[in-house]
Amino acid sequence: MLDNEIYDNATILERLNLFSYKKRGEPIASFNELILPYNLFIRLYRFRRYKTSPHAPLRLPLNECRVALIGSAGVRLEGQPPFDSPTKGGDCSYREIPNTLDTQSLAAAAQPYGYDKDAPETDINLVFPIDRFRELERNGTIGCLNYRHFSFCTSIVEPRPLINETAPEVAQLLKEDRVDVVFLIPN
Repeated sequence: MLDNEIYDNATILERLNLFSYKKRGEPIASFNELILPYNLFIRLYRFRRYKTSPHAPLRLPLNECRVALIGSAGVRLEGQPPFDSPTKGGDCSYREIPNTLDTQSLAAAAQPYGYDKDAPETDINLVFPIDRFRELERNGTIGCLNYRHFSFCTSIVEPRPLINETAPEVAQLLKEDRVDVVFLIPN
């Protein structure tokens, strides 16, 4: 369940270091350096937290586990429909990403203000590290990668459809796939 407690947003952002991206190699901007519309949005956004966690203890050694990736950078295959970022509250749909793909066939969604927009084009593994996990599979650190992974859109500011519909749907698919570990990749 969602807790309705409202937090001091500036304090949360300072603790989490969620500030504007400047130029490559420069320090991250301070909260007050955000342009006015973004500064106001963050100050007024009603951050919420969960009272419970879906955490489950690991029951197998990692080198015996089936692993799936779930990212939130809006990664999709060429040919899949793009995420609809202008959707009110954010696009809560997901895209299935097959494990057999060539990473060159992946495209990242347009990133919101404050993100390094060039990084995913340079190396998609920065936002969806599938090649790094293939290396972990090859060297025996993890048992195997699931045959599919999932990607969600970035900037979902109204998460109820995600929480109530699409996330449980993806969780059920992963359960049917007998996935032991899910690696969440925040954007």
